[in-house]
Amino acid sequence: MAKILIVYFSMKGQTIGPGMKIACQEKGNTKIAAEFIQKAVGGDLFEIKADRVYSQNHMVLIDEAKQELNAGTRVPVKRYPDALEQYNTIFLGYPNWWNTMPMVLFTFLEHYDWTGKRIIPFCTNEGSGIGDSVRDIKKICKGADVDSGASFTGSHVSSSEAKIAEWAKNRL
Repeated sequence: MAKILIVYFSMKGQTIGPGMKIACQEKGNTKIAAEFIQKAVGGDLFEIKADRVYSQNHMVLIDEAKQELNAGTRVPVKRYPDALEQYNTIFLGYPNWWNTMPMVLFTFLEHYDWTGKRIIPFCTNEGSGIGDSVRDIKKICKGADVDSGASFTGSHVSSSEAKIAEWAKNRL
């Protein structure tokens, strides 16, 4: 039986909403998706937090993210989960930033030996899909079984519980 961890990075505040308009949210889209996955398949939930403050202004945030990506910055992680070795299935959630994961995910993934783990990526975005993130995860997580993952439209996540739950159940 799978011992499941749902680990995710999510941003609240300004985001692109329906009609590509700026919207403000109290809870990030990726966090909502992660909670739906946990409700559907069980497991433990862990939020990755960057040890830096990002702008709440979406347009400034995307510029910050682009600078980090272009510089290859490894954004520090505030804390790591205790005893990751007890999990064999990890759902890994993040927003798509510049066609891949936020740089804090690179830092997080490079911290561990993923040999023998199953990693199931999921990302939120407004139409850019999963991008190159699965390729990047495979590069970092040598020895892991990395699933093809899924992409969920951020502005529709809160009304997509059944779709996300079905996807998660079908991954196991």
